[in-house]
Amino acid sequence: MLLAPREALLESFQRALLAADPVRAFTRIRPRQTKGRTVVVGAGKASAHMAHALEKVWPGDALQKLSGLVLTRYGHGVACEQIEVVEAAHPVPDDAGFDAARRVLALASDLGPGDQLIALVSGGGSALLSLPVDGVSRDDLRALTAQLLASGAPIEAMNVVRKHLSRIQGGWLASVAASRGAEVQAYLISDVAGDDPSAIASGPCSPDPSTYQEALEILAQWQIQAPASVLDHLQAGAQGRKPETPKAGDPVFHNVQQTIIAAPRQSLDAAAAFWREQGVQAVILGDTVTGEASQVALVMASMVREALSGRNPLFKPPVVFLSGGECTVSLSGLKADRKAAQPPRGGRCSEFLLALLQALGQQSRVYALAADTDGIDGSEDNAGACFDPQSLARAGAKGLRIKDYLRAHDAWGFFHASNDLIYTGPTGTNVNDFRAILVTA
Repeated sequence: MLLAPREALLESFQRALLAADPVRAFTRIRPRQTKGRTVVVGAGKASAHMAHALEKVWPGDALQKLSGLVLTRYGHGVACEQIEVVEAAHPVPDDAGFDAARRVLALASDLGPGDQLIALVSGGGSALLSLPVDGVSRDDLRALTAQLLASGAPIEAMNVVRKHLSRIQGGWLASVAASRGAEVQAYLISDVAGDDPSAIASGPCSPDPSTYQEALEILAQWQIQAPASVLDHLQAGAQGRKPETPKAGDPVFHNVQQTIIAAPRQSLDAAAAFWREQGVQAVILGDTVTGEASQVALVMASMVREALSGRNPLFKPPVVFLSGGECTVSLSGLKADRKAAQPPRGGRCSEFLLALLQALGQQSRVYALAADTDGIDGSEDNAGACFDPQSLARAGAKGLRIKDYLRAHDAWGFFHASNDLIYTGPTGTNVNDFRAILVTA
C-alpha cells in the first residue's frame, strides 16, 4: 500500500464524497433554460449546495431570471445569488421548515404554461419539506416523526406514512406545478437503496406506488401510537374518503422529468478505484445494505474472519470490503429506568462500527471506517468513526467496555474516548452511508 491504512481509509471516503459532488454533476448535465420563468425549489441536506452548483453552471446573462427557495438542515446552508436558502430542523421538523415548505408549495402553485419548475431533491427532504394535510397539526406530525425515528422502521416505511400526511410529498409538488401547465425538471441526489425517485425525500416529484392502507399497516407493524388526527386521516384515505397520492400513469406526470445526478454506487466505484491504485483488492458488497446496524456488523465480521483465515481466494488480503445503504438503530429497547443516564449519542454508522469492533475483538490486521456522506452521523456533529488495531487498547486504558456503550447506544462516547471520531462538517452531498473494512496482508 502506498498510504498508511488509516490514511487510506480517510482518502477513500474523500474520493467517495468527490464522486457525489453537485458541482461536478451539474457541470455534466447543464440544465436547460425555458422562455418563461424558471423557479427553483428543493429540500434536503444537499439542496443548498445543489442550488449553488446550479447557479454556477447557469448562463451568466440569464442568472437574474432564476428565483426560488430551497430548504436544508441547520448548518448545511451555503450562500446563493438568486435562490433563497432557508435552514430548518432535521430529522424532526420545526416551524422554520413548516413555514418554508408552505412557501415552496405557493411558488409551485403560481407557475403556468411556458414556466419551468426545477426541483432539487436530496436525502433529508422528507423532514425538511413537511407540510401536513388539513386536520393534522404541526405538533401531531412532529410527535409521529419522533416515534417513527425511534421505532427502528426502515426509511422507506417511514416515508410511506409521511407521503400520506403531506401536501407536497408523494408526487404532490410536481402535480401542482404540472397541472398548471408548467414543466418540471427534478434533479435528485439519491440516498436510498435502489435509487428509487419515489423514495428520495418521499418523492415530491414522483408517482407514488404506496397507499393509505400500507401506511396504516406500517404504523401497526412498528407499534406506533399515532395521534388521533393522523389515524383519522389515514383511515379516511384507506376508505376512499381522501384522494390518493398521484400514481404512475397520471397525465400530470407527462411534463415531469427526473434525473439522478449522484448515487451511492458512483461513490463506491470511485472508492474501489482508489483502493486498486493502492494495490488492494476492492470487494463492493452493494449500496443497498439495510437492517439493524449491530446485526449488519455481525454479518460483515464473518466476512472479515474469512479474509483473515486466508482460505477464501475471493477475499485474499490485502482486501477492502466496501458497502453503502442505510442501517437503522432501534431505541425502543431503552428502559425507562435509564432516563437519568447518558442519552443515546451517535448514529447508525458509529453504532455499526462499534458492533463490528466488538464482534472482531483485537485484530492486528483490521482497520475500518463508517461515515455518513452528508457529514453528520446521527445526534452529534461527526461524520462517523474509524478504528485501527490500537483502538481497543486506547479504550481499555480508559476503562471503557464496548458492551456498556452498545447497550446505551452511545457509540459516539466510545469513539470520542478512543480518539477515533471523523469530522468533515457538512459535505454538500448525501448518498447515504459509506463503509470500508480493510484487511491488510
